[in-house]
Amino acid sequence: MELQHAIYTRRATREFTSAAVDRPTLLRLIDAAIQAPSAVNEQPWSFTVVEDKEVLEQISRESKAHNLRTPPKEIPSHRVLELLRDPGFDIFYGAPALIVISSVVENQWAVENCALAAENLMLAACAESLGTCWIGFAQMWLATPAGKATLHVPPAWLPVAPIIVGHPKSPPAPVPRKPADVRWI
Repeated sequence: MELQHAIYTRRATREFTSAAVDRPTLLRLIDAAIQAPSAVNEQPWSFTVVEDKEVLEQISRESKAHNLRTPPKEIPSHRVLELLRDPGFDIFYGAPALIVISSVVENQWAVENCALAAENLMLAACAESLGTCWIGFAQMWLATPAGKATLHVPPAWLPVAPIIVGHPKSPPAPVPRKPADVRWI
């Protein structure tokens, strides 16, 4: 797949088949992720791959409860609260794999570094006809001591980008984009 095509067609996927993504493919996605630039070339990322359905269910359950106990300052909609309260709602949408990109160093660029790696990973997945979605619902809980313990990451690390990966049930629909807001100086 051409890079321009991946950039223009990659969209969040929230419906997956039950088919697993094989480990060589997941490793190719991670290899694409580590090609990303990073501040001062620290390459400060670590990757935790969760394929265990019970662990995925636990993270989903704990993340929903955490978001309800300590909601972000602005919850985008009443619909979000309904989803978080729904015991049947899986924040991972049945995806067979979760890749959490963590920063192994705490610095002012930790989030940006991991976000750059995440975009590479998601574009590489698109090129392999896989679907991905950054799961914001999981971020707050994964950053807690219990979340870090579940991921087996050291307390000093920061889990930044929880990305689900799987085979989409259908190709993502195009989503119109707003025109760019550009200022020339």
